[in-house]
Amino acid sequence: MRMRARLIYNPTSGHETMLRNVGDILNILERAGYEASAFQTTAEEFSAAKEARRAAKDGFDLIVAAGGDGTINEVVNGIAPLKHRPKMGVIPAGTTNDYARALKIPRDDVLAAAKVILKGQTVKMDIGQANDKYFMNIAGGGFLTELTYDVPSDFKSVLGYLAYVVKGAEMLPRIKPIDMHIQFDDGEYDGKASMFLLGLTNSIGGFEQIAPDASLDDGNFALIVVKSSNPVEIIKLMGMVLNGGRHVNDPNIIYTKTRKVVAKAKHGQQMKINLDGEYGGDAPITFVNLRQHIEMFANVDEIPNRALSAPEDLDEKENDHVEDRDLQ
Repeated sequence: MRMRARLIYNPTSGHETMLRNVGDILNILERAGYEASAFQTTAEEFSAAKEARRAAKDGFDLIVAAGGDGTINEVVNGIAPLKHRPKMGVIPAGTTNDYARALKIPRDDVLAAAKVILKGQTVKMDIGQANDKYFMNIAGGGFLTELTYDVPSDFKSVLGYLAYVVKGAEMLPRIKPIDMHIQFDDGEYDGKASMFLLGLTNSIGGFEQIAPDASLDDGNFALIVVKSSNPVEIIKLMGMVLNGGRHVNDPNIIYTKTRKVVAKAKHGQQMKINLDGEYGGDAPITFVNLRQHIEMFANVDEIPNRALSAPEDLDEKENDHVEDRDLQ
């Protein structure tokens, strides 16, 4: 039987760029050897996730998520709980497109992004699990991670990732630390912090040096805890991020690799959790790295060698806790 591909696209992404190019993208998928069809997301909650899950259970070989990081996250959440997961393709049409940046997929031409699938190069990507939800790029908690909730969508559409920079600068004087308990593989942190971040790639909010040595497939998160809440010190740290990722050696930073993290807020404080730029519930929360969980099409020959681990066979038991679950 011929392989089948399902394009799941957000019609409002990229000033309706996707709407104008669906036919051409389906033709590209046909050239790649797939019988291709499309699904346009709706206003229904979890629309993309439900369709991805349906297509996966129906035996589709490839699901292509087209839209912003939010659409990609939904598709990941649709198939990540399943034992049998199709390959994924990504066509970016959003604001920062962090995930496409990490996979070296063109971010300003949806047809060029679709043609990456013609190259036939894939990476088995790590996926993060946060209690019963999943994320593909970043998770975090603390005051600074909340700025993504406060940036109006129109503002993001016009300014792109600069909108986050502007909003972050506006929020700096109001930063308040949270009493956190962060437990990770090699230790724990118990004290005040302005935020913690877990990175699965090196691209976070348009910056490529926040987690400078993040690997896409080694089974580890890059954990960053920012202990300081002083605006001057945070601006200094951001400058170090832009200057080659030197922030990881600063005494105000904890930076380590870990497969599992348990994050709690102390003394009755609330700590909202950010999953791929969206609100993902409140702490306490347990994060687990699902190693090489979803095979993604990517420009592998453009990804630095340091971002990919050495090939090795995975133990079948490594992800055996994954099982089919209904979407909430």
